[in-house]
Amino acid sequence: MKIAIIGLGYVGLPLCLQFARNGVQVIGLDIDSTKVKAINAGKSYIQHIEGSTIATEVKAGRLSASTDFSKIAKIDAVIICVPTPLNKNREPDISYIIKTGEAMAPYLQKGTLVSLESTTYPGTTDEDLKAVLESGSGLKAGSDFYLAFSPEREDPGNPDSKVALIPKVVGGLTPTCLKKAVELYSKAIKTIVPVSSCRAAEATKLLENIFRGVNIALVNELKVVYDAMGIDVWEVINAAKTKPFGFMPFYPGPGLGGHCIPIDPFYLTWKAREYGQNTRFIELAGEINTAMPHYVVERTGAALNAKRKSINGSRILLVGLAYKPNVDDMRESPTFVLMDLFKQRGAKVSYYDPHIPFIGMTREHAHWAGTKSIAWNKKTVAAYDVVVIATAHKAVDYKELAGWTKCIVDTRNAMATVKTFDGQVWKA
Repeated sequence: MKIAIIGLGYVGLPLCLQFARNGVQVIGLDIDSTKVKAINAGKSYIQHIEGSTIATEVKAGRLSASTDFSKIAKIDAVIICVPTPLNKNREPDISYIIKTGEAMAPYLQKGTLVSLESTTYPGTTDEDLKAVLESGSGLKAGSDFYLAFSPEREDPGNPDSKVALIPKVVGGLTPTCLKKAVELYSKAIKTIVPVSSCRAAEATKLLENIFRGVNIALVNELKVVYDAMGIDVWEVINAAKTKPFGFMPFYPGPGLGGHCIPIDPFYLTWKAREYGQNTRFIELAGEINTAMPHYVVERTGAALNAKRKSINGSRILLVGLAYKPNVDDMRESPTFVLMDLFKQRGAKVSYYDPHIPFIGMTREHAHWAGTKSIAWNKKTVAAYDVVVIATAHKAVDYKELAGWTKCIVDTRNAMATVKTFDGQVWKA
């Protein structure tokens, strides 16, 4: 079998490697020529993926990369893994899916399977993508070519997360489409979970991430309430999670990050309006999570006030730019929001992240491009008026941090096991 995977990011590249190591010949397609060159040279541009892993599959002839979409004419299946962001009005932007469909449609052949993995609202696959592919190819979905949706379930930075072992939900346009998709993914994934339709599979992914977003909003709200009562929410969560049934721990933070949880719920709320439905619970959770960076700024202001200083004119260091611990992924990171808010209030802002030495180009935070992580040493860190821990990387020595600075705002409970003096650490 020969397949193409379009989009060589945090989802597409691991999937390429998983199929390749199972004997499938994979062509990775991307409009980013730097990614294509890196793969063909056996090099990695994602921290948690070893270059040697890529080099092994390239050398064996099972993996190659290209920017030439005409190669789709000679393959058996296409898997689409492109971004699905929100636009400036927080509405779904499926333009990457549509443009990908337009680019590949002229080369689509009879009998080819097309599977979309990008998280989106129900109806995208069997309405939007189907229309683009049929229009550009002259073929009919379900009879001339096969169409399916299978949501990605990547967990970057989690050493226990293996692509082959994560059950794969699959929905097809027709029963035959579903059969073809199950056959494809069975070549690389151990457990396949068939569902009745593309829409059911799309809805499954949204439920997974809405579940997380709503529960994170709950603990974020409780964090503020408990703080007003003089109660440590982290202590409460740690006590509650000892219950062996009926409770699942979620943890507060400075806001939501990553490509999924801050974005996916709004795909459903937008689509629900088409059916005259209001998603008040989901929207409320979104409002709470979106407000968290402002709460952190407020707590930082209080910490500085206790030192007879203000945010305006202070030097503020943010520790952790990645949206989650131990990765180099800064997509939708709340640290960017914090940097903007502090700068707007007159602070001089820097960041430290052992996984991100400099900030590259991003869709929404291009004004920070080129900014470099500071050096991690006592002289440099001690020069800041306050340090805000936004991401709790294991590579950061928090004991050193406690000895280097006298004012810390901790949004991740990273300082919980470090001995500090009274008034040094503020939780936010």
